Amino acid sequence: MGGCASKPPRSNPYSDLPEQPNTPEHDHHRESSATGKSSPFYSLSPIQSLLGIVKSPARPSGGGNTNTVFPPPSPAKHIMAVLMRRRRRKDDDPEVVAGLDKRFGLKKRFKEEYEVGDEVGRGHFGYTVSATCKSGDHAGEKVAVKVIPKDKMTSAIAVEDVRREVRILRDLSGHDDNLIRFYDAFEDNDHVYMVMELCEGGELLDLMLSRGGKFTEDESKNMTIQILNVVAFCHLQGVVHRDLKPENFLLKSKGDDSRLKAIDFGLSDFVKPDEKLNDIVGSAYYVAPEVLLRSYDTEADVWSIGVISYILLCGSRPFWARTESGIFRAVLKTVPSFAETAWASRSPLAKDFVKCLLTKDPRKRLTAAQALSHPWIRDHNTVEVPIDIRVLRTLKAYTLASPLRKAALKALSSTLTTEDLFYLKKQFMHLATSERVTHRSIKTALLKHATNAMKESRIIDYLNWLTALALDFDDFCAAAINVHQLEALDRWEQLTQSAYEIFENDGNKAIIIEELASELGLGPSVPLHVVVSEWIRHSDGKLSYLGFVKLLHGVSTRNNRRLR
Repeated sequence: MGGCASKPPRSNPYSDLPEQPNTPEHDHHRESSATGKSSPFYSLSPIQSLLGIVKSPARPSGGGNTNTVFPPPSPAKHIMAVLMRRRRRKDDDPEVVAGLDKRFGLKKRFKEEYEVGDEVGRGHFGYTVSATCKSGDHAGEKVAVKVIPKDKMTSAIAVEDVRREVRILRDLSGHDDNLIRFYDAFEDNDHVYMVMELCEGGELLDLMLSRGGKFTEDESKNMTIQILNVVAFCHLQGVVHRDLKPENFLLKSKGDDSRLKAIDFGLSDFVKPDEKLNDIVGSAYYVAPEVLLRSYDTEADVWSIGVISYILLCGSRPFWARTESGIFRAVLKTVPSFAETAWASRSPLAKDFVKCLLTKDPRKRLTAAQALSHPWIRDHNTVEVPIDIRVLRTLKAYTLASPLRKAALKALSSTLTTEDLFYLKKQFMHLATSERVTHRSIKTALLKHATNAMKESRIIDYLNWLTALALDFDDFCAAAINVHQLEALDRWEQLTQSAYEIFENDGNKAIIIEELASELGLGPSVPLHVVVSEWIRHSDGKLSYLGFVKLLHGVSTRNNRRLR
């Protein structure tokens, strides 16, 4: 996992955040980018762009690597001192580079096959050149070549980052129109060369700056859809990008309506549906709160899309401060404002869409597939709602749930409106055969869209949890609904009251306290009557309304504690 380690999510991670968390110098998050150097720590320039967005120094173009790895989200002075010491570390220290195997097993004849042209971009750790293919099916075709010097790879993590970037680009290329096309990779004694399609329209950020941040709502929607399409595809393959920002989307050709292409997978990683990553990587303005808290998965990318969409729609950033630590604090604690003048001309649906993406709790945030189901997006004539990888996680949790909780979820799902069911119907259509969702039907559906990346992330293996699955549409809705997302709705209490009435009539039976305690995973030393008394109605021993709502959120059984 490229130095990542699985870490269980914190309970209630967004409350009572400390102003100055105690973060020792030997933190175990990844410090290196795809080239092994720690990122340059810098304060924002006083010379602001039209949008107030500061470009990273010496950004490459044409598919160049602009990875930034930053420190934990603390404004504490001692953390800054640690960062500066890391920054001053000598990258050519023989103790750092000794013993590294920088052989990638790639082709060796790059200069024989390509005629190198001008440099088109330069970053901190490499550069991008244009080149022309000399022979074969692509003879005469111009390409972009990302060149990474091997002497910049100063750690085993850096070498593995490059290996994984090549692997991800090779696996995913050609399967999505909004993903940069990867042609080949080469190496010699001194460099790694990644050959990709040449995009001549520049970066999305450059377009945003040239337009002064002024796009129509339809233009913003069109670009957001393209970004969501490629990210939803990556997530289905088990790949999280981790550095989504306007600099990492190129326009294929010159012109405002050109197709967007996602680039720079140097910080990307593989992740299974119920795994968590914990290394802090990305770019400050676009980083998700849970990344700063070191427990995240694919939903971190959706937050970054929310930031991009906010900027496209109003021309300014949702989170701003004069220092990176200030930005991190704002990301963790500040609610984005929609009071700026530009928002007055935007539709209520556009505002709701952005709010749904910039939800700090990732459990309540939309997935990329759900975002494509949002009313602001879905009526666009180019939108197709793909399979949502998160559905596998909810189905697994459902298979581990008790009969009591399944009955509660079914009661809740029966209160959903046609609007609520739109996304669930799309998922059911993808995954079902003969009007049922089964292990075999899910596997068949996934294999239709599978790439080698899906094999790498072992998503098909994850289906072993679902071998006994057989769900009609009503049962599928009960299994696939996201209670945390519904809880974020203004009508949550109304939904649960209605669901409880249904549950009272159909599924509420007298409960044995010991059985409920076992379902909660409580040990014999716990005072059972004190803990579960609020769940049970004293008059008849049945589940109370409060107990019903708690049950909907899921109980911490020994088997599904990780899924909460």
